[in-house]
This record gives sequence, C-alpha cells and structure tokens, in this order.
Amino acid sequence: MPTLTDTPPAHRTMLLTGASRGIGHATVKLFYQNGWRVLTVSRAAFTEDCPWPGGRDNHIQADLSDPAGFAALADDVRQRLGGSGLAAIVNNAAISPKREGGARKGVCDTSYEDWLSVFNVNFFSVALLSRLLLPELKASQGAIVNVTSIAGSRVHPFAGVAYACSKAALAALTREQAYEFGRYGVRVNALAPGEIDTSILSPGTDEIVEKQIPMNRLGDPLEVARTILFLCSGEASYINGAEVHVNGGQHV
Repeated sequence: MPTLTDTPPAHRTMLLTGASRGIGHATVKLFYQNGWRVLTVSRAAFTEDCPWPGGRDNHIQADLSDPAGFAALADDVRQRLGGSGLAAIVNNAAISPKREGGARKGVCDTSYEDWLSVFNVNFFSVALLSRLLLPELKASQGAIVNVTSIAGSRVHPFAGVAYACSKAALAALTREQAYEFGRYGVRVNALAPGEIDTSILSPGTDEIVEKQIPMNRLGDPLEVARTILFLCSGEASYINGAEVHVNGGQHV
C-alpha cells in the first residue's frame, strides 16, 4: 500500500463531507492511500488537524445547514471534476446539538430551529446533492455511502432526538436512492457505526462498551473507513440498498 508521501495513480474522484476528524479523517486518508482523489467539504476552512497531500487544494468550504448553498456546492464540485465523472459520494457530515453540559436533547428540549439545522446537514444535503450530482455519478457508475448511526434504530443515551430521527430518515433515503439510481448503475448503501473511538465520545461510553458490545471494545475509525472503501469499490458491485452495521455486535 502506498504511503501518504507517494503520488497516487490515476484518480477516481470521491466527494466526502465531514472530513476534519474521526471517521471522516480516517476515510480521507485511506481513500488517498488507495489512489483516489478526494474532495472534502466542511463549513470550516481546511485545517492541518487532518493533514494529507493535496488536502488544501481539494477542500471546499460550505455550510450544509444552509440549503441555499447546495447548488453552488454542486457547481464547485462539477468544475473541479473538469468534465469527468464522480466515482463516489460519502455523506459523513452530521451535527447533534446538546444541552448545557453535553446532555442529549429530547423532544421537549429541541426547538424547531434545532430540528431544521440538524435535518439540513444530516439529511436534506444528502438528498439534494445526490440529485444535483447524479449526472456525474451516472457517468462513472459511481457509489454513494450514507453514514447513518446505531442511534437511527434505537434510543441512545447520548444522541439527541433530532440526530436520531435524521439518521433513521437517512436509512430510508438510502433505500429510496438505491431503488431509483440502481437502473443507472449507481449503487447506494448506508453504514451505521456504533461506538467508535473518536474525540467526540461522551462520558459514560465505557459502560456501553462493557454492557452492550459483545466484542467489549470501541471500534477504530479505520475499521469504519475500510468498510466505506469496500462499499465504494468493485468488490461490492452487487451490494445496493444495504445498511451495514459496524458496531462490534451492539445492535444484536
């Protein structure tokens, strides 16, 4: 496998939202190591917190909470592609507002503005970008991977209600996209992580690991990234409309 200092071979281009830390950070590096050109999107400017060759030049600063910017983002991606196809979109960006002290927000704590902001980032951006960039995906017979969550199918002690509902909706959207886009050779799958060892773990995660995860450990972001790479590769050529659980058995 090439190192991060190597020049990658002929590029397949992937668009990745939410790349600055955790799962996104691991995914961008793994795809680069495997010869992909990665376009990253986040609301912040490129940061050296997630360094990789070409990262600054291939970063797009965009606020996914503002639907008015979706068309401009798609136009920017299209311009960077220079007439070539888009081999993959990985929708990893997500937000989950918290109460003071980091506690989860339930139904009674969540304002309309919270619901709207969360769904714009976690759900509507995914649906609209797939529509806007479908011609480029069709040209490459590309793949979409939507990062959902274990919180989309069960009440989670740390994930708020808006986040959980947005991830459940994203799982449903994955099925709809797979049904609609499959005729064009575009595959759409979801990946639902459980407790992954990132900087955003909440206090009390140790108890979840001990009591709910049969493998008795946290997942590594690289384990998630490897599954995303598989779903975007030709090795997964007949996998469409699936939601893959990467959680050490937490969902059983």
